[in-house]
Amino acid sequence: MTESLPFIKMHGLGNDFVVVGPEDAGREVDWPRLARETGDRHFGVGHDGLLLVERGTTAAAEFRMRMFNPDGSESEMCGNGIRCFAKYLYDTGLTRAESMRIETGAGVQQIRLLIDEAGAEVRAVVVDMGVPVFAAERIPVLSERAVVEREPLLVDGQCFEISAVSMGNPHAVAFVDDVQRVPLERVGPLVEHHPWFPRRVNFEVVSVQARDELTMRVWERGAGMTLACGSGACAVMAVARRLGLVDDTALIHLPGGDLS
Repeated sequence: MTESLPFIKMHGLGNDFVVVGPEDAGREVDWPRLARETGDRHFGVGHDGLLLVERGTTAAAEFRMRMFNPDGSESEMCGNGIRCFAKYLYDTGLTRAESMRIETGAGVQQIRLLIDEAGAEVRAVVVDMGVPVFAAERIPVLSERAVVEREPLLVDGQCFEISAVSMGNPHAVAFVDDVQRVPLERVGPLVEHHPWFPRRVNFEVVSVQARDELTMRVWERGAGMTLACGSGACAVMAVARRLGLVDDTALIHLPGGDLS
């Protein structure tokens, strides 16, 4: 496109986004193409996702978030993306509500903002990511098992024990001794595009430090290696809790920072 399109660049733990406001999100734009062009970190702006701020389509939510990955595909949900989205709404004056519901491709998400004492700026965003889905057919995973839990998956000569879960988008979680020793840039795309996952998948490798502490790295569907992934952190926590590896709360270390 030749005409200008205003945007704001935001990030959550280094998981970065180009955010387009509601006055421009409704324009006739080839958003998948724009996501590919702007997502290039050398010839474009560079991002892990293009976020569109739209008005909600139902009475359940005033605003709707759409997100396009750097490869042009549209994602149902993004944990760090929706945190940036909610902060954008408040900091730009589109809402003064400290609690809100935001429509996404994965349904309506409940958000709570933590505001500074002056009431001027969002300090943190708390997201209710909903109930994890472990049913294989709903993630989806092509498996004879109703729940895919610690299933061996051989890629690039390495065997990973995969546990699958949906947080509104599909995730494959593998527990390893040392996340830094996993060649994620090589095995990540192989897992993402593996025949088990007809809609592709986000891939997380995770190490357990203690019952309240995890370390993870992520290969995101449509984006590649990123510094953080909110839905991925929730997926890791959900699987770890299901397997009895952690208690009810944990600090999760990602390359871009920590999530609770």
